[in-house]
Amino acid sequence: MTDFRESLKDKKRIVVKIGSSSLQHAQTGNLDYAKLDILVRELCDLRNQGKDVVLVTSGAIAVGKKAVQLSDKTDDNPIAVKQAYAAIGQARLMMTYQKIFAEYNQVAAQILMTKYTIVDNLNRFNARNTFAELFKLGVIPIVNENDTVATHEIEIGDNDTLSAIVASLVDADLLLLLSDIDGLYTDDPHNNPDARYIEVVEELTQELMEMGKKTTGSDSGTGGMNTKLQAAKIASSVGIDMVIANSNDVRNIRRILDGKNIGTLFVANVDEQFDLPLYVQQMHVR
Repeated sequence: MTDFRESLKDKKRIVVKIGSSSLQHAQTGNLDYAKLDILVRELCDLRNQGKDVVLVTSGAIAVGKKAVQLSDKTDDNPIAVKQAYAAIGQARLMMTYQKIFAEYNQVAAQILMTKYTIVDNLNRFNARNTFAELFKLGVIPIVNENDTVATHEIEIGDNDTLSAIVASLVDADLLLLLSDIDGLYTDDPHNNPDARYIEVVEELTQELMEMGKKTTGSDSGTGGMNTKLQAAKIASSVGIDMVIANSNDVRNIRRILDGKNIGTLFVANVDEQFDLPLYVQQMHVR
């Protein structure tokens, strides 16, 4: 296990995903600016070390909903309401990120995409080229789902899987999923105090995949352990290590990359038969 953790120190291209509930104050639902500032500072410090960094961020719908102070019950079409929230919140969230990144003299870019981006060959080619040029420019891309047009994405709430797709697209070395849980357990620790914590997963077996339950520990986040294991399946199959860690302290990013035993580490286990576009396409028709 020590060797697995030590290898994280040498990662050069890192994708970090943070969920909606991790960006907000639990009491009010408003953005947690203190945590956002630390998150951005950690990412900028990685960039200053010469590493390529991508941030996959949730939160647009939650921010938009808070901005207009409306309930989901105010319209007969809940998907349309969420799309409207996303349109409002995406601009606000990106404005916030831009301001904080600018304080650390770091340029950030926005990329809106869906899982369909990986299915279409031309879209995938163009997206890959865009990321490559941004890395050359020293820019940190900020990625979110295009919730204003991708209704299926909203229903799944699947930025976990999207982050794994992004990691594959940019040939990342490491994917970090920051969530409201310490890592992978044998059961939902919110409901079962006897759930056993798993530090390292060297092989993602079917038994482990079936541990994933579509549950979440918050009202804002919509991706439970099931989506995180789907992300692990993608990342591992294409040769990317992945860590699930608690977002309560976003300084865990630095600690993980220092080789500390934090979060559950999913060790890359390349599957030569794995076809990512096909896998993603099949996910949409389930």
